[in-house]
Amino acid sequence: MKRDDLMIAGSGLDEVRGKSRVPALLDMALSISGLLLALFMLGHLIFVSSILLGEQAMYMVTKLFEGYFLFGRAYPWLVAMVVFAVICLFFVHAALALRKFPASYRQFRVMRVHAAVLGHADTRLWLVQVYTGFAMFFLGSAHLFGMLVDPDEIGPYASADRVWGGAWAVDLLLLLAVAAHLGIGLYRLAVKWGWLEGRDAAVSRKWLKRAGLAITLVFLSLGLLSLAAYMKIGYEHRERAGERYRPATTQPAPDAPGPRIS
Repeated sequence: MKRDDLMIAGSGLDEVRGKSRVPALLDMALSISGLLLALFMLGHLIFVSSILLGEQAMYMVTKLFEGYFLFGRAYPWLVAMVVFAVICLFFVHAALALRKFPASYRQFRVMRVHAAVLGHADTRLWLVQVYTGFAMFFLGSAHLFGMLVDPDEIGPYASADRVWGGAWAVDLLLLLAVAAHLGIGLYRLAVKWGWLEGRDAAVSRKWLKRAGLAITLVFLSLGLLSLAAYMKIGYEHRERAGERYRPATTQPAPDAPGPRIS
């Protein structure tokens, strides 16, 4: 019996009478949802890191997403709608990924022993995805639901007050999990579907792994710098926590009350 036949027989696939396309379709749905979430996270990072260009830049980006420049008025519920769509996609992706997670501690132990015996780098990367995905399910849910419930609490001062007030711990852990999950996930997607494979798959895989690591490091660096910027603003604004940022062009006179602008 050939080696491939032995592997198939050992997995029990030789006893399967009919072939189902459902697993393949679910895998494709997992890949598509993961890619969409990765693109969202990259866009979200650009939005969040606008604080590095100054409070005015972050304010302008916030108002852009709230439709101010299109409707002449800010509608935070537009942000809530986008967040709701992301939450739905997030839970769909999580549900599809659970198919591949160990269903019991015994399975988890077998998986770890199997990975240790093989010593396979990509298997270890998959384990990291399992750990970070599990962490993201809880940390990401808390972060997204906060944005869904209070979409008007996004702005240079509002976000900085939230981070300084204690949210930095959750944001830091979420950043670490997302950065690792994103870089590894994009690498595994490229390998799984044969993207940018080239003539030599081994060489291509090496460069794809480096690209995934570079994405992780850039994402992590930008995220940490942004988190530090929000912490700095929050510290400086701690005596006026709750006050909203007003751009210089709309600053009211010192003795004139003005509308709150997040």
